[in-house]
Amino acid sequence: MTDPVAAMLAADRASRDLGIEVVDAGPGRAKARMAVTGAMVNGHGLAHGAFVFAVADTAFACACNSHGPITVAAGADITFVAPVREGDELVAEAVERTRYGRNGIYDVTVRRGTDVVAEFRGRSRTVGGGTP
Repeated sequence: MTDPVAAMLAADRASRDLGIEVVDAGPGRAKARMAVTGAMVNGHGLAHGAFVFAVADTAFACACNSHGPITVAAGADITFVAPVREGDELVAEAVERTRYGRNGIYDVTVRRGTDVVAEFRGRSRTVGGGTP
């Protein structure tokens, strides 16, 4: 049986090009990391929020696709808690909160070391391979 997370990541050029690495994944959970580069910094000298969102979104995608059927984001919200700068290494840890029918809710905490820099909540929808 093919690992659904590995199969998805093999085709995920966006995460690969951003240097996002998935360091752990299992049923309903995933952990991804990304180093913030100079190309990710905005005019205030801070990481653009889209890049913080991207590492959280990759962890979310891995967690919600870990069950096998093709699952996509139905929506997501992020709260930026602390500034992120060039050279920071971000670690996003996704945890499944619940799945119901073809839907799911996942929370992702993004940290720099032990400091929380963002909280992300993703809502998923299974679109292929049947109902989980």
